[in-house]
Amino acid sequence: MITKKFKVGILGATGTVGQKFIRLLADHPWFQVSCVAASSRSANKSYKEAVAGRWSQETDIPDAVRDLSVYEVEKDVDTVADRSDFVFSALSMDKVKVRDIEIMYAAKDVPVVSNNSAHRWTEDVPMLMPEINHQHIALIDIQRRNRGWSRGLIVVKPNCSIQSYVPVLDALKSFGPEKVIVSTYQAISGGGKTLDTAPEIIDNVIPYIAGEEKKSEDEPLKIWGRLKGDQLVLAEKPVISANCVRVPVSDGHLVAVNAAFRIKPMLDQIISAIQNYQNPIADLDLPSSPEKFLVYCEEDDRPQTRLDRDLGHGMCVTAGRFREDTILDWKFIALSHNTLRGAAGGSVLTAELLVSKGYIG
Repeated sequence: MITKKFKVGILGATGTVGQKFIRLLADHPWFQVSCVAASSRSANKSYKEAVAGRWSQETDIPDAVRDLSVYEVEKDVDTVADRSDFVFSALSMDKVKVRDIEIMYAAKDVPVVSNNSAHRWTEDVPMLMPEINHQHIALIDIQRRNRGWSRGLIVVKPNCSIQSYVPVLDALKSFGPEKVIVSTYQAISGGGKTLDTAPEIIDNVIPYIAGEEKKSEDEPLKIWGRLKGDQLVLAEKPVISANCVRVPVSDGHLVAVNAAFRIKPMLDQIISAIQNYQNPIADLDLPSSPEKFLVYCEEDDRPQTRLDRDLGHGMCVTAGRFREDTILDWKFIALSHNTLRGAAGGSVLTAELLVSKGYIG
C-alpha cells in the first residue's frame, strides 16, 4: 500500500499535454504536482500567468498549481530535480533536444516518464503499454547498468494511434495475427488543437498526419517484442499497413481494422477473448487502471467516438462490429481516448506501475 505522496515535476507544463497532466493529477491519491517547468518564455512567471489565454482544459487550473513558479527546463535542472521524486516529460520541441534533456534529468537521479517520442527507439528504454508489456520494465535495470544511474530512468509511452487496436490484437494473440490493415480516424487534439483553433478541419478530413503511419506500423512490434538477455528483440508479426487521417472530432481515435490470422478464430472465440482478457496488472490496484481494460460492444453502431471515448475515465479500450472479411479473415472497429489512454493518462498509469514495482521511490 502506498502511504506517501510522491512529488511530481512536469516538464513542458504549459503545453496541451502538460496541462492534461496538471488536470489529471489534481486529486491523484499518490502523486502531487510540486514543480512545473517550461521554456524560457514562461520561466519566472506563475503558472496561471504562463498559461493565461491558452488554458485548454475542461476544468479550472487547480488551486495547488496556480501560483507555482515556472522554472526553465534546461537552466533549472538542479532545482527541478531537488523538488521532484520523478518527472513527467510533456516536452514539445526538437527530438534531439528532448533526448538530451531527458537524459540530463535521469543522470541527476530523476526518473523520467516521457510522453514524448524522442526515446521510443532507444534500445534500453522501455516503451510501455502497462496492460500489454509490463514485463519490459526489466529494461530499466539494463538501462541503469549501461548508464551508471542509480535512481534515474527513462520510460516512454507509445504513439496514441496504436492504443485502440494493439490491445484487441493482443487479446487475439493465441490465434496468431499475421497481416493487419489499420485505418485510423484521429481527433484533432492529437495535433495539440481544439475545434476552435483548427478551422481547417471544419467540414473536412485531412488525409495526412506527418510520421503517423510509420509509427502505427512499427511501434506495435516493439510492444510485442521479447527480452533476450540484455536486448529487446522486436516481434516479426503481424505485418501492419496503416492509413492515418485527421477527422473533425475533439478527442478519441477510432480505427477500422482488417486482420488475417494463422488460425482463423470463430466469432464466439473473438468475443470471449476480449471479454475475458486477463489484465496482468489488475491485482496491483493502480489508481488510473480501469475496472475493465477491454470492453466489447454488442451494438452494430458501437463503439462511437463521442459515446464511448470516456469509458473508465478515458482509460478503457472499446471494440465491436466484428465481421468476416472478404479478403482477410475479420474486420472490426476499435476506439481509445487519445489524450487520456493515449497520452497523459497512459503516462500516469505507467508511473503508478513503476511505483508499485519499486522503480520510483
